[in-house]
Amino acid sequence: MGKASVILYITVGILVLFLVSYSPKKKSHHDHNGGHNSQHHRLKLRSSFNFKPTRHDPIPFDPLVADMERRREDKEWERQYIEHSHPELASPAPGQESQPEWEEFMDAEDYLNDEEKFNVTDRLISLFPKIDVSPLDGYVTESELTEWNVQSSAKEVMHRSQRDMDVHDRNKDGFISFSEYEPPSWARDSGNYSFGYDIGWWKEEHFNASDANGDGLLNLTEFNDFLHPADTKNPKLLLWLCKEEVRERDSDKDGKIGFDEFFHGLFDAVRSYEEDNLNATHPYHDLPEGPAKQLFAQLDKDGDGYLSDVELLPVISKIHPTEHYYAKEQADYIISKADSDKDGRLTLAEMIEHPYVFYSAIFDEDDTDDDYGLHDEFR
Repeated sequence: MGKASVILYITVGILVLFLVSYSPKKKSHHDHNGGHNSQHHRLKLRSSFNFKPTRHDPIPFDPLVADMERRREDKEWERQYIEHSHPELASPAPGQESQPEWEEFMDAEDYLNDEEKFNVTDRLISLFPKIDVSPLDGYVTESELTEWNVQSSAKEVMHRSQRDMDVHDRNKDGFISFSEYEPPSWARDSGNYSFGYDIGWWKEEHFNASDANGDGLLNLTEFNDFLHPADTKNPKLLLWLCKEEVRERDSDKDGKIGFDEFFHGLFDAVRSYEEDNLNATHPYHDLPEGPAKQLFAQLDKDGDGYLSDVELLPVISKIHPTEHYYAKEQADYIISKADSDKDGRLTLAEMIEHPYVFYSAIFDEDDTDDDYGLHDEFR
């Protein structure tokens, strides 16, 4: 970063701090969302975690908060792993309690809510120039915030993959063989109703598709792709994902997808993805068959009236959205809540004016409450 940029951010930071310090009245954390009460809402860390590979919880905005949550998640993961894999070690010795862990968890929350130790305004001033990079112009755009979220998400995902790999790499050679790997308990116990876990997710075909270099072993990158195939660049694994879709949707078991099978399920997923990206308002499930037939014809390259696994490749990223999709969704939400002048981008002043959008907002696509600022807990 050049001298001019440093001077710019220092000047802006000093100006913002001056305005905040000398404001005649401290603004309510929720005044921008309809004048809700101004009492302080305690920042919280997540207290429950989803350990399945397909996890799309909101990405913590602040890397410091993300690190705290990772440490808490690691402890909970270790507890669940011992309970399922080594139940003989799960019961604490007489007089031994798990209270110290909980106290440490509360200490972390106390830290986050101590303005002397964790000042939200200072954190936003510190993080702003790390997000505003392309271009460096004093504004955070949707694409810059999306990229920030993508990088944060990638770190979270790789951390979990490394944790799983450490468990399954029995000979500690840094690789996973098929014989070393076994499905986690939640996969074994999921029954025959959830996509992926009963239709080959943990079988050798999936393993071999993840083995990009064909050496019979999965390194960390390949193992990460094995757990998160939607984000892979490996063409073998993307094709495997298409094959799994055919197996899942092929109700008459002819090995192909007919139009009815495509229209009732796959088309809904594709249309939903496209409408989310185009911010369309009409409900995709009420559309006539015309658009579905048009898309089906475009995908049916050999014109035989069916879709093969290869023919699904152009839309597989819409059926199984990547982390970039969720990162953009979260960026859109944040900007919609913090962009006071509605110019589609954020200034540092706007971010400081709406701190709880970044530090305590729940993003939940199923939430019907439009005022996300009412929530104050990371999930």
